[in-house]
Amino acid sequence: MTAYESHHTIYGDKKLGFVLYLLGELVMFATLFATYIIFSRQGVNPTPSEVFEARTVIISSVFLLSSSGTIHLAEKAFKREETRKLWGWLIATIILAAAFLIMESHEFQVYYAEGFTLTTNVFLSSFYILVGLHAAHVVFGIGWMLLLAYQINRIPSSIYEQKQTIFGYYWHFVDIIWLFILAIVYIPYLL
Repeated sequence: MTAYESHHTIYGDKKLGFVLYLLGELVMFATLFATYIIFSRQGVNPTPSEVFEARTVIISSVFLLSSSGTIHLAEKAFKREETRKLWGWLIATIILAAAFLIMESHEFQVYYAEGFTLTTNVFLSSFYILVGLHAAHVVFGIGWMLLLAYQINRIPSSIYEQKQTIFGYYWHFVDIIWLFILAIVYIPYLL
């Protein structure tokens, strides 16, 4: 086996391993969604309709879903060897992700100030765990992006490309989970 073939075999194994990791994450989120669906119907005093605010949900969604576009543009800039644009798109993605987290933190703070805490009822417990776990994935993603930014000119470009591609899978996964959160957690109670 040549070095080139060995390199691509190892990369293929990394991608497969990461896809298996994402499948595990999918099972975990599916379990939390099922829990939320069961307990949101049992939410009394308050009900989901009494808690959620459309404005915050819309703004935070725009921030996070836009970050999928900016990370895609970062990948394109890397492939065209446009390092400055790569930096710019990575920074834009980090800023959008941070803005999303600020909005989520604000949402949680408002709910807590109104007395809607983790222990108020089973609906709020399942809500905070599901949405909070998603936010933790965004925090982890920001750390990963910072590491990618640090490594741009410090590791061979073929290895960097692999890392960025695998990160892209992760980031798009996080955004897809947010779409499910919108569809299952928020939208039914905001309409």
